[in-house]
Amino acid sequence: MNEKNDLTRGSVGRNLLLFALPYLLACFMQTFYGLADLFVVGLYNGSETTTAVSIGSQVMHMLTVVIVGFAMGTTVRIGRNVGAQDERAVRETVGTSIVFFACFAVGITALLLSCTGAITRMMLTPAEAVPETKTYLAVCFAGIPFITAYNLISSIFRGLGDSRRPMYFVGIACVVNIALDFLFIGGLGLGAAGAALGTVCGQAVSVTAALVMMRVRDLGLRIDRRDIRAGREALGQILTVGAPIALQDGLIQVAFIVITVIANSRGLTASAAVGIVEKLIGFMFLVPSAFLSAISTITAQNMGADQPERARRTLYYGLAVTVGWGCLCALYNQFLPHTLVGLFTRDAAVLAAGSEYLRSYAFDCVFAAVHFCFSGYFCGDQKAVISFIHNIAAILIVRIPGAWLASVLWPDSLYPMGWAAPLGSLLSALICVGFYAYYRRKERAQAEPSKKFAAEEKNF
Repeated sequence: MNEKNDLTRGSVGRNLLLFALPYLLACFMQTFYGLADLFVVGLYNGSETTTAVSIGSQVMHMLTVVIVGFAMGTTVRIGRNVGAQDERAVRETVGTSIVFFACFAVGITALLLSCTGAITRMMLTPAEAVPETKTYLAVCFAGIPFITAYNLISSIFRGLGDSRRPMYFVGIACVVNIALDFLFIGGLGLGAAGAALGTVCGQAVSVTAALVMMRVRDLGLRIDRRDIRAGREALGQILTVGAPIALQDGLIQVAFIVITVIANSRGLTASAAVGIVEKLIGFMFLVPSAFLSAISTITAQNMGADQPERARRTLYYGLAVTVGWGCLCALYNQFLPHTLVGLFTRDAAVLAAGSEYLRSYAFDCVFAAVHFCFSGYFCGDQKAVISFIHNIAAILIVRIPGAWLASVLWPDSLYPMGWAAPLGSLLSALICVGFYAYYRRKERAQAEPSKKFAAEEKNF
C-alpha cells in the first residue's frame, strides 16, 4: 500500500488540511456545476424548464447523499484496514463494495424508473413543468450506475488516504457537464433532457477516466477478479457504518423539503427568500463537510493502527478550524447579510426577508461545525449510529417543529424561523459531546486496571 497516503504518521494538523482541501474543492465543483445547469437552462428556456430542472436536481441530490452515505462505510473500513496494514482485508472490502454497489445500482435504477411519475406528483410539481420533470428524472435515473460508480471509486481512494484523485474526477465531470449543457440545451434545444444528459455524460466520462487511471497508475493496491466477491463480514461492517449515515442523510433532505413546504405556505416572497438562503448556507457548509470526511478517514486509519490519541487530536484540530470558520460566517451575516442575498435577487421584499432569515440561520454554521466534526470522528471509530441518533433527534425535536411553530407565531418575519436550524444543531452538538465524554470515561476506566497492574508488576 502507498506510504505517501499514510495518515497514521507525521503532523496531524498537516494531514488533516492536506486531505480536507482537495475534498473541499471537489465539493465546491459539484455545487458549481449543479448551479451551472440552472444557469444555462435559464439562458435558453422558460420558467417551466427551470422548474423541472430545479425539482429534478433536488430529487437527485437526495439520492446522491444516500449513495455517499453508504460509500462512507467503504471509506471507513478501508481506512481501518490500511491503518492495520492488512492488504488482504483492503482487497476484500473493495471486492465486497463492488458487488454490493453494483446490485444497489441495478435495483434502485429499475425501481426509480418505474416510479418517475409518482415521484413527480409527490414533489407537487406545477402542471406546466410535469412533462419535462419526468423526462429529466428518467434520464438521470438511467445514469444512476455512473453516479454510484463515481462515488464508490472516490470512497476507495479516500479510504486509502488519497483525496486528490477524486477531486480530479469531479473536475473532469464539471468541465464536460458545462460544455455539454451549452451543446445540448443551447445548441440542440433539448431543454431539461439536455441538462440531465449533460450531467449523466459528465459522470460517465469521469468514471471512465478514473478506471483508466486505476489501470495505468500504481495506486499501491492491486485488485483482480478473484477479489470481486461479497464477504459477509466485510459487508456487515460496511453497512454498520454506511446504512445509518445513508438513512440520516436521506431524512435530512426530507427535512429540508418539509421546511421548504412550510416556507412556501407563507407566500412567494418567503419561499424565494428561504430558497436563496438555503443555497448560501450550503456553500458555507462546504468547509465542515470537507472536514467531516477528512476526520472520518484519518480517524479510521489511526484507530486501525491502534493510535486513538492521533484520532482525537484530529478531531480537536478539525473543531478549531471549522468552528472558527463558522464564527466568521455568523459574524459577517449579522452585519452584511444583504451583500450575499443580493447576489441572487433584486426584489427588495425578497432581499429584506432573506437578510433577516440569514441573520439568524447563520449561527447554524457554528453549532453544525461541532456536530459535523464529531460525526466524522464517530464514523471513523465505527460508531455511525451516534451520528444517526443526534441528527434524527435534532430534526424531529427542533428543526421541523421549530420552523412550523415560528411560522405560526411570527407570520410576518423569517428571523424566528431561522433559529430552528441552529437550535437543532445545538442539540446535536450537545448529544455528540455527551457521547464523547461517556466513551472517554469508559476508556479511562478500562485502562486504569492495566496501569495499576503494570505499576504493581514494576514494584514487584
